[in-house]
Amino acid sequence: RSMNASRQRPRVAAACLLMWLWSGALSRPDPRRREALIRLEASMQMGGEIVLTDAEQRLDAALMKSKQDELRRADFPPAMHFFRARSLIRTSPIFSVLRKMPKGGALHVHDFSMTDVGWLVKNVTYRPHCYICFTDGRSLRFLFSSRGPEAAPRCSPWVLLETLRARLGNTTDLDESIAGNLTLFTAQDPELLYPNQDVIWSRFEQAFLAVGGLVTYAPVFREYYYRGLTEFYLDNVMYLELRALLPAIYELDGSTHDTAWTLKTYRDVTRQFTAEHPDFFGARIIHTVHRGVNLTVMTSVVEEAMQLRRHFPDIMAGFDAVGREDGGRPLWYFREALSLPAQRGVTLPFFFHAGETDLEGTDVDQNMLDALLLNTSRIGHGFALPRHPLAKLLSRKERVAVELCPISNQVMKLVKDLRNHPAAALMLEDHPLVVSSDDPAMFGSSGLSYDFYQAFVGLGGNRSTVGTLKQLAMNSIRYSSLPPGQQDEALALWQRQWDKFVSEMV
Repeated sequence: RSMNASRQRPRVAAACLLMWLWSGALSRPDPRRREALIRLEASMQMGGEIVLTDAEQRLDAALMKSKQDELRRADFPPAMHFFRARSLIRTSPIFSVLRKMPKGGALHVHDFSMTDVGWLVKNVTYRPHCYICFTDGRSLRFLFSSRGPEAAPRCSPWVLLETLRARLGNTTDLDESIAGNLTLFTAQDPELLYPNQDVIWSRFEQAFLAVGGLVTYAPVFREYYYRGLTEFYLDNVMYLELRALLPAIYELDGSTHDTAWTLKTYRDVTRQFTAEHPDFFGARIIHTVHRGVNLTVMTSVVEEAMQLRRHFPDIMAGFDAVGREDGGRPLWYFREALSLPAQRGVTLPFFFHAGETDLEGTDVDQNMLDALLLNTSRIGHGFALPRHPLAKLLSRKERVAVELCPISNQVMKLVKDLRNHPAAALMLEDHPLVVSSDDPAMFGSSGLSYDFYQAFVGLGGNRSTVGTLKQLAMNSIRYSSLPPGQQDEALALWQRQWDKFVSEMV
C-alpha cells in the first residue's frame, strides 16, 4: 500500500490533461485531440505508464505481430475451453516467449494441486505399502500402511496396489484411471462431462480427497512439495505463496505429526530448495481452513494460526478460508473468530478468497465487502468485483490486489470465453492485480505460463503489451506478503532476470 501515493500523482495529472483535452469536445472533432485521448487512455491501462527500453520495444513489436496472428485464428484459444485449447497454446510463439519470461511470484496456489499428477501416478503409487480402495461415488482413496489399513466407510476393501497390478498384468488402463481421478483434465468433451458448477465442484473435491491420501504420507509430502517448487522454478517463477491446509502428516506405522511439524517441514524444504537454486527467492505459507466448518472450529484454527505465525514468522504469511464460496459459509458468519487477531493485538494477515461466484446479491456475494472490512491483504479471484463499485473503489484506494486465476475461473464455469472475463476491464483500469494459477495440476496446467498467456492474449487482447507483462510480474512481488526490504531484494533479482530475458529474446 506504500505504492498508493506514487500512483496517485500520475492519476491527478491524467485527470487534468483529460479536462483540457475534453474542453470544446462538442465542437468540430480535432484529430490531434483524438490521438491525445487515445494515448491517454492507453497510459491508464496495466503497464501503460512504464517507459519501455529500446530492446523492450523491439520485443513488444514482435509479440504484437504474433498476437495479431493469434487473434485472427478461427480456433482462438482463449475463446475455447482450456482442456481443448491447451495443445493449441503449447504451439503458440507467444507461449514460447512467456515460458522463458521471468514471471515473479505465484501468489495463489493450493497445496495438493501444485505438482503434475503424472509424477504421482508413476512415482508415488508404485511405492511399497500403497493401498487403494474404490468409493461408492466412483472415486479413489489411497493409504500407505505397514500392516494394512482398517476398513473405510463407503469404500471397497483396501487392496495393495502392487498386488492389484500383478493381478491385472497390463497396468496402463489402471494408471490412466488413477490419473483421471487425481485431476479434472479430460480428453472427453469437458462441457458434457461437467455440465454445471455443482457437478464440477463435486468432482473437484473428490479429486482433492484422492490426492490427499498420497501426499500426506510423510516421505511423499516432502518430495511432492520439492517437486512442485521445481515445476514452478522451471517455468521461471522465482517466488511462491502456497495456500496450505497444514493437515496431519502420517507415517507408515499410522502415527501422525501436528501442524507445527508440517509447517516446519515446509520451511526446511523451502530453505533446501532456495540454497540449491540461488535465483529462486523463496516461498511462504498461507494457512487455510475449509469454509464449511462451524464457528467453534474456525475459532480454534484462527487461534492456532496466530500461534504458528508467532513461532514461524519467516514462513507463515497469514490465513485464508478455502472451498466453494457458493456452498460454504460467508465470511460474515465467522466475523467473531476472524476479529480475534485484531482484538488481541496480534498480526495475522488475511488473504481471503472472495467473489469467486456469479450469484449476485446473495450472502456469499457480500464476501467482497466483508473481506475488505476484515482488512484482507489481497482478494482471491475477485471475479465478482466489478459488480461491487464500492468494493472496487476501496480495493483500489487501499491497494488490495485481486489474485486473477483465469484458467480456474473458466474451468470452474464462471466464464466461458475469457475475452468476457470481468478482469479484462480491471486490467484496462490498472486495478491492483496479479496473475496466478490456483490449482494447475487439477486443470492439466503447470506453473504460471498458461495463465499468463490467457491474461495477455485473452483478457488483454490488442491492448496488452510488454509493459503489461512487466507490470504484472512486478506486481507479484510488490503485492506479496514479503516485508518491504525483502520485496526490494526480490525486485532487484527479478530485474536482472528480466534484463537477461529481454536481451536473449531480442
